[in-house]
Amino acid sequence: MLKHSLCKRTLSSALFSLLVLAGCEKKAETPAENQSSQSSLPIPVKVVVVNMFEIGEDEGDTAGEFQLWKERQKLSQRFPFPQSHHDLFLNPETGVLGMVTGMGTNKSSSAVMALGLDPRFDLRKAYWLVAGISGFDPADASIGSAAWAEWLVDGDLMHEIDSRELPEDWSTGIFPLFSKGPYPEKRPPNQGEVFRINGQLTEWAFQLTKDIDLGDDETIAENRKKLTDFPNAQRKPFVLKGDNLAGMTFWHGDHLNRWANQWVDYWSEGQGSFVSSAMEDTGTAQSLAYLDRAGRADYNRLMVLRTASNFTVPHPGMTAAESLLSEGEDYAGLQLSLESAYRVGSRVVDTLVNDWDTYRDQMPYAANAH
Repeated sequence: MLKHSLCKRTLSSALFSLLVLAGCEKKAETPAENQSSQSSLPIPVKVVVVNMFEIGEDEGDTAGEFQLWKERQKLSQRFPFPQSHHDLFLNPETGVLGMVTGMGTNKSSSAVMALGLDPRFDLRKAYWLVAGISGFDPADASIGSAAWAEWLVDGDLMHEIDSRELPEDWSTGIFPLFSKGPYPEKRPPNQGEVFRINGQLTEWAFQLTKDIDLGDDETIAENRKKLTDFPNAQRKPFVLKGDNLAGMTFWHGDHLNRWANQWVDYWSEGQGSFVSSAMEDTGTAQSLAYLDRAGRADYNRLMVLRTASNFTVPHPGMTAAESLLSEGEDYAGLQLSLESAYRVGSRVVDTLVNDWDTYRDQMPYAANAH
């Protein structure tokens, strides 16, 4: 019963298989001319762009999350990163570093920790931008839309009883650790179930990007007309604020979508609102929290942007199983959501880099308040 959307971290189970077959785990070869020169001083990084997967090669084929960033941000200098999923790529002129964590909280947490402890880089002033696709609740947004999150809630740390064995007075078999049933009045201590990132930075990023034209797609525009029960899903792609549920299990369906909304509401104590379903962001936040404590990174400089490649509930007229299984036949939302992630995220990255003399030591929202 754990969960995730049609594509928990997005995409579909069929596309997930494609990623594996395409070589997500392979080690990139490292041309000698692109290897970093050994220096006694670590390289200061301005922005780390955190992507979660790539399809096939890093350039020149079907794009995953990393490819647009690598090409358009000119991330040309490769750094071998055998201690993690994928090599690192830097634009030495701008100080933007791109990483691909791999899919799931285990890979994101280990990748971010490995980077944070890497002596080749000085990340103490770096901003971290998670830019990835995900499943969205159609009550909140349309395919191709982009959501900035302030609350990151974990969908794995929990107790669970199969629904066929529930006590009669229980509404769900999913309930918090260190509790004696669903949604106790007093919330148990946070063991990593919820992370709140810098709300002022999130708001700054949202205000900076809220009016960006995200484009559209003819097929998607035609399909969204059918979503008569979801006015926001019928809109052209747009930028919003909305929170993220991260977990290792792909999930889909109306019942689990209700659970996701309730789980995020519960752990954020009514302050967060579930919009996007993905697999990595609590792992990334946990590692950055530890790295901050160690003086290696600044947790307050983390931003999380997710874009909608699919929905977390069935297509109209389909069961949850039919909807989930049919997703592998049509990836119409993939390219639009990848483009949205770049259009929105790159405005933030470029703004930070272009005024680095200010933003190196001062948060954008503080600097702009003067």
